[in-house]
Amino acid sequence: MTQTPAQPSPQPPVARKVPSVRTHHGDAFEDNYEWLRDKESAEVVDLLKAENSYQESVTAHQEPLREAIFQEIKGRTQETDLSVPNRKDGWWYFTRSVEGKEYGIHCRVRGQDTGDRVADWTPPAVEAGVVIPGEEVLLDGNLEAEGKPFFAVGGAATTIDGTLYAYAVDNAGDERFTLRIKDLRTGELLPDVIENVFYGISFSPDGSRIFYTVVDDSWRPYQVKSHVLGTPVGEDTVIYQEDDVAMWLGFELSADRRHLVLSIGCSEFSETRLLPFDDLDAGLRTVISRDERILYEAEPFLLTDASGRGQERILLTHNKDAINSMVSLVDPAELAKPLAEQHWDTVVAHSDQVRVNGAGVTSTHAVVSVRKDTIERVQVLPLAGLGTAEQGAAVEPAFAEELYTAGVAGSDYEAPVIRMGYTSYFTPSRVYDFVLPTPELPAGELLLRKESPVLGGYSPSDYVATREWAVASDGTRIPLSVLRHASVRQDSTAAGLVYGYGSYEMSMDPGFGIPRLSLLDRGIVFVIAHIRGGGELGRHWYDDGKKLHKKNTFTDFIAATDWLAGSGWVDPARIAAMGGSAGGLLMGAVANLAPEKYAAIVAAVPFVDALTTILDPELPLSALEWEEWGNPITDPDVYAYMKSYTPYENVRAVAYPKIAAVTSFNDTRVLYVEPAKWVQRLREVNTGSEPVVLKIEMEGGHGGASGRYVQWRERAWDYAFVADSLGATELLPGAGLK
Repeated sequence: MTQTPAQPSPQPPVARKVPSVRTHHGDAFEDNYEWLRDKESAEVVDLLKAENSYQESVTAHQEPLREAIFQEIKGRTQETDLSVPNRKDGWWYFTRSVEGKEYGIHCRVRGQDTGDRVADWTPPAVEAGVVIPGEEVLLDGNLEAEGKPFFAVGGAATTIDGTLYAYAVDNAGDERFTLRIKDLRTGELLPDVIENVFYGISFSPDGSRIFYTVVDDSWRPYQVKSHVLGTPVGEDTVIYQEDDVAMWLGFELSADRRHLVLSIGCSEFSETRLLPFDDLDAGLRTVISRDERILYEAEPFLLTDASGRGQERILLTHNKDAINSMVSLVDPAELAKPLAEQHWDTVVAHSDQVRVNGAGVTSTHAVVSVRKDTIERVQVLPLAGLGTAEQGAAVEPAFAEELYTAGVAGSDYEAPVIRMGYTSYFTPSRVYDFVLPTPELPAGELLLRKESPVLGGYSPSDYVATREWAVASDGTRIPLSVLRHASVRQDSTAAGLVYGYGSYEMSMDPGFGIPRLSLLDRGIVFVIAHIRGGGELGRHWYDDGKKLHKKNTFTDFIAATDWLAGSGWVDPARIAAMGGSAGGLLMGAVANLAPEKYAAIVAAVPFVDALTTILDPELPLSALEWEEWGNPITDPDVYAYMKSYTPYENVRAVAYPKIAAVTSFNDTRVLYVEPAKWVQRLREVNTGSEPVVLKIEMEGGHGGASGRYVQWRERAWDYAFVADSLGATELLPGAGLK
């Protein structure tokens, strides 16, 4: 009998070495793979294509599992669906999705004004797949995307009178958008076309001009410009230009649309400038100078006094003598005084247990977002008596679950309701309208408008979410969200996945995810580690995981892994880790610190060459990172500290687990070159035999590809890699689609 010769194992592509030396503060680092940064090089492109071919060969056996997970995602998703209509001025706006189509269809229908305010703000009954009388299509993403490699909308705006619709589209994935304006009366596009705008566009209240943001060469938003409709784009006015390379610029209209509000800032201090629409020639007015080093947001509005007159006031969310922030009410006349002499009235006092995230106004109420016990909550206070001894008590919409996320999803200044989004780990996203409190309805009222349907026999009772705590090496208690299928037993045999982020004060809040069910249904215990560097436990939690405390983020994640390994739920040899972007830096760091604790690691768009990036202020967004990581260019201590943990510099001769780096060629936030260099270095020194693969989307951006079906397949790829690596490919008895 003739034996079939064994097929040779696929071999990874090997990049040639071109030594270059990076020298800072007397330290020289030799980098053999920096040449991979040349995106225009045919050799680089060929190498990246070879990386894709290699990962396709190595993971080919996972294709049936990927297809199964994709079909599970698809089978649980109601593909023909629609958003809950949201009222703005005289129209209800909503988005339809249609089975078989990748992108949403943006629509509207005219609202009614009967005098019954709550009834007038009750969304119309819109059915999936059924066109209602008077419905207008504003933008069909599927038509816009035809023949394009990528499609994403970076902003949309409608004039108050509802006649003009502006939208910004990206067809490359590089987050450079083209702005166009449609006349909704005729369906024709105006000749005004503006290239290379950034996120966020708004019309002036009179509809005569449109405001937009422009980025500089390092991808930092630095200009707010104004375009007068019908004039050449080359004549557009720069409203403001921010020249500090470490500061981010953005804008919005005030809630009452009387001011253009410019926000300038970093993670540690900020500045707000106001432009009144009734006197554009007055120029910008600074609320509080950045020189005061206060982190704040400002909302100007008219507060009606006892005589019925409107008094100009500014609602400030700030950290002046309040590390967790607080809310104050300020008379603009006070701002002319030195800061120490200004009088601010307290609206929400500072608390060591409550983080204030922001505040806004409607015509009748202040709306405040706070975080307590890791959970984000919404509170409303009447404007009458605000900041005085007669201030009314805060009212908070109440929800039954312990672990949930609730936030304001939009509101109109004149509306008697605020739109809220709600979700938990096993409650699909819900949309509520919260009727604002009145003397007749002092507690307000929650009105459920929609719960996103989940098909395939989904039942929340099949799953369990608990709050657990790991203990870090310094004694700090780290909150964990532990998710599992109800049938998993605590017998130390299951597989586990630990997910984390831990940067920029971003919180990993409870949220429902259909794709995650495919892992839970295969018996994988999913742990979300709420590590330092995030925002779950207040500003201290963030400060203790940034700059010269950054290593706490990594050791907290390892402590979370150790908790899982010792919990009795999983086999310690069957644990994987996953994170993306700054969470990808986390993945690279824990791979170096504790490779033996993981069977596999998935690092999505990973910031693994952070020191090289931040040392070059010409690279996209580099200078903006100084407030997060420190400035290694000027500070030798920061340089030395970063070099001691950044993944690329700290790859060492150990047995690494299976590693998948997932990236996109056109990502402008974390450049493809970082994971490309990292995988080459890993393979060069790895003493183990597990594969290290690079999966690169050649036409995607920071969020990957753009269509929803393509995104589902990308998620299926990630999850199949994890499940296969952990030997958890089979569904639990009774689990899966029904």
